[in-house]
Amino acid sequence: MAVTTVLAAAAGCGGGSPTTSGLDQFYRQHVEWSSCQGFSAHDKALEDAGMRCARITVPLDYDKLDGKTVSLAVSRLPASGQRVGALLTNPGGPGGPGLLLPLMLAKSAVAQRFDVIGVDVRGLGSSTPAVVCQTPEEFQAERSDSEADHSPAGIAAIESKRKKLADECVERTGMDLLEHVGTVEVARDFDVVRAALGDDKLNYLGMSYGTRIGSTIAELYPTRVRAMVLDGGIDPNSYMIDQVAMATGFQHAFDAYSTACATTPDCPLGSDAAKATDRARALLDPLVEHPVPAADNRQLGYRDAMNGVLNSLYNPGQWPGITKGLTELAQGRGDTLLRLADLVAQPGTVSRDLQHAVLCTEDERITDRARAADLDRRSRAAAPIADDGHGTDQAPLDLCAFWPVPARSHPHVPAVAGLPKTVVVGTTGDPATPYAGGVNLARDLGATMVTYEGVQHGVFGEGVACVDDPVTRYLVDLTPPQEDLHCPAAT
Repeated sequence: MAVTTVLAAAAGCGGGSPTTSGLDQFYRQHVEWSSCQGFSAHDKALEDAGMRCARITVPLDYDKLDGKTVSLAVSRLPASGQRVGALLTNPGGPGGPGLLLPLMLAKSAVAQRFDVIGVDVRGLGSSTPAVVCQTPEEFQAERSDSEADHSPAGIAAIESKRKKLADECVERTGMDLLEHVGTVEVARDFDVVRAALGDDKLNYLGMSYGTRIGSTIAELYPTRVRAMVLDGGIDPNSYMIDQVAMATGFQHAFDAYSTACATTPDCPLGSDAAKATDRARALLDPLVEHPVPAADNRQLGYRDAMNGVLNSLYNPGQWPGITKGLTELAQGRGDTLLRLADLVAQPGTVSRDLQHAVLCTEDERITDRARAADLDRRSRAAAPIADDGHGTDQAPLDLCAFWPVPARSHPHVPAVAGLPKTVVVGTTGDPATPYAGGVNLARDLGATMVTYEGVQHGVFGEGVACVDDPVTRYLVDLTPPQEDLHCPAAT
């Protein structure tokens, strides 16, 4: 399997300036906070942190305000000190668990001054209705399929499965919701949440795909923004995912990991970092045909192994898990890598179903087989760590080629007249959202750029004082960081 194993981390587009005519019933609704029990698979963690939860109603279709509605699940971590206002957040994905994001900031200076608000966006988690494409059992079964067979028969089988999944998304979710889970609708929902919480202006923190939500909010409601921080920025004038650029980013992150690993005496890839990719593939590629045993009578296959490795490249703090997993794999066991893959697949993590619905509607849709094959070749070349060795001169069309909702992505430079100063944070070695995208986002929004010289996906709130202190000061008193601030990697 090529680098498409990697979870997507960006999406959306903005455009137009909506009116608020007829929306009073939504903007002025009363929010009733109560226990978070039953809201999330992690409701105990929310309760233990002192958080409360509520539901906020928004229109399913903003062009039909008297029609069906959506119930958004929201969480609140109350400010522990002198309150500035509410800080609405989004962790990315698309489909990241919004209710849980305030937990990440619970011990930060931001949480002292703001009510930190998490939102399960429309179609996600505890919000209703939800996008549903697969049952948990079907998803678990899919994890064992490497999709490595790119022979004509193998491609036909893969595409048949993907078309079936698209059909099941329609059957289990309904076209009404699938047509209205896009970034523009989410941006409009956030403005309703802002008003329902009683704030005249929006404070917003968006990460990864959340930066595309942010740039859309900036275009739709530039004069309603008080402060906005976008971390792991997506270029608004590009499609959501550049697969080759992402492949390049993950290979760079793996190279950084293997360089660090090579300095340790127990590195399973040896002491020569230049040979690390080949050594890793010698361990990983055989899993396509020959899974290895793991705990509880389970097996580790190629797809889970790659997800365990690649998702652990998001942050250097997770690199020891790769070392342990590859060491075990060399010994014929898959316990750690399977556990790492389980972390991505467990309830309360990224919703792959909603991710499909957003990306397939707003990403570039490739239906030409020659283009699909060329993209597969270039992705494998860009990230040999994720090349399973089964590439041919053909490749299957992805799920989005069979998606039933018409594509409506229009990447463009957002018009943001009246937008106050915002802040974009970018990491030079971000594996999932290339640094150049954040630079372009900052330029298009007229934002102050903060650069972290490291290899990870997102950095604000991770304890890097050079980033956290000036960005928090901006959120609190609107004093932006110094222009073109560069922060060295934490050691």
